[in-house]
Amino acid sequence: MSVGSCGHWHDVAMPAPLDLLVELLDLEAIEVNLFRGRSPVERHQRVFGGHVAGQALVAAGRTVSPDRPVHSLHAYFLRPGDAARPILYQVDRIRDGRSFTTRRVVAIQDGEAIFNLAASFHAAEEGLDHQLPAPVAPAPGGLPGFAERMAPWKERLGDWYTAPRPIDLRYVDEPHLAHDRGRRPPREQVWVRADGRLPDDPLLHACVVTYASDMTLLDSVLLAHNVSWGDPGLYGASLDHAMWFHRPFRADEWLLYDQESSSSAGARGLGQGRIFTAEGVHVVSVVQEGLFRLSHAGPG
Repeated sequence: MSVGSCGHWHDVAMPAPLDLLVELLDLEAIEVNLFRGRSPVERHQRVFGGHVAGQALVAAGRTVSPDRPVHSLHAYFLRPGDAARPILYQVDRIRDGRSFTTRRVVAIQDGEAIFNLAASFHAAEEGLDHQLPAPVAPAPGGLPGFAERMAPWKERLGDWYTAPRPIDLRYVDEPHLAHDRGRRPPREQVWVRADGRLPDDPLLHACVVTYASDMTLLDSVLLAHNVSWGDPGLYGASLDHAMWFHRPFRADEWLLYDQESSSSAGARGLGQGRIFTAEGVHVVSVVQEGLFRLSHAGPG
């Protein structure tokens, strides 16, 4: 039986926002290699990038044996998705090897590709094992929650400030909205976890972290320029997203997301992130490039 197709994700009691996220990730199979997903009902017209990436990974994973967890994904955001309409996910079973399985997924709306993902799955093997030391960060329990941290900007954030959140996110320092801090080093740390207990399916945990990985990574680009999402004249969008899954983890336990931007040029900014467990185990690496236009030109 394919991963995640057992219908057991909703057998676990979860808080309403997290349950909604899990429901959104639990795609409808409408034909062999073809799945349908939807978006949450909200004010945003564009589909959140982490949402479509998480759903695409679900589609790929449901065509792979459960003994082969995902080890990497590489994705491109091609067109803005319409959050008011369903998204079709077409899976191409590129290769089923002795140790590795490769899938390509194209997300489609109105007959056009809006997102493309390549994912590789690997059977567990013994081999070389090392990691660099985890960065130093204060424990998440002593940090303010999202509502407290963002309270100074709640008028600007509007209903996004009060929206239910499936991901518990704790900024180590002031977010990019704090313009009074001026230009800062392009580095940021946040603690993240699913806001409730998840079922044990490793694919679901990988998809939830994929969803969360797109929430703050490109903020590190903004810190270097003292600008924020929503500033007049700034247009931003994700261009591509890559992840490597190194070791097992649970998305409902605290994970430190250590982020930095090494470069921004040519209207593009690069964000790099490493994700660690609370015990300092390096479990995921992330790289993302975004579009940053200082005009009202809009998407390309």
